[in-house]
Amino acid sequence: MAPPDRPAAPPTCAGILLAAGAGTRYGRPKALAEGGAWLRGAVTALREGGCDPVIVVLGATGPDPGPLGLPAGVQHVWAADWATGLGASVRAGLIAAARTPARYAAIMPVDTPDVGADVVARVTAAAFAAPSGLARAVFHNTPGHPVVLAHKHWTSICQEAVGDSGARTYLSRKADMVCVTCDDLATGVDRDYPASSAR
Repeated sequence: MAPPDRPAAPPTCAGILLAAGAGTRYGRPKALAEGGAWLRGAVTALREGGCDPVIVVLGATGPDPGPLGLPAGVQHVWAADWATGLGASVRAGLIAAARTPARYAAIMPVDTPDVGADVVARVTAAAFAAPSGLARAVFHNTPGHPVVLAHKHWTSICQEAVGDSGARTYLSRKADMVCVTCDDLATGVDRDYPASSAR
């Protein structure tokens, strides 16, 4: 008698946290915002949303992760050319993810503090189920994060991630990107200014 089929293992997804920027409008690198609470919260969201490993992309704060107090087990990579724009961080994160067994990557910026594990889990599940392997969170009809990318897209994205475009140039041509409504879970708003700022 043939042994029963084992259920397929779930896909592996690396979480890439973009925390390299100088946060000029915020007044300090957002990796340090709220005493590091945004960074720790984003790491938790990625981990509890199913991402393993979690990779933090550093930039303006320097290559030493010590001052950030990264949670145990979190990987980090320094994007030496971070000042050239978001594309440098995306490339550094995907190159680091390519050194792991992960077949998907969930990319999230550090400045969307109300995006939690439930959003990450919903979007990764959609990407796993999609033939394209592409999915992103949408909040009130506005594209947001995380963006989840199957491994087959990483090389092309790295080639096109230049300046501040990140993955946008590549993804703008992909009609098979799955848009996942997450209005019921978070606002997904990027925090560009301190809460006390009069804006």
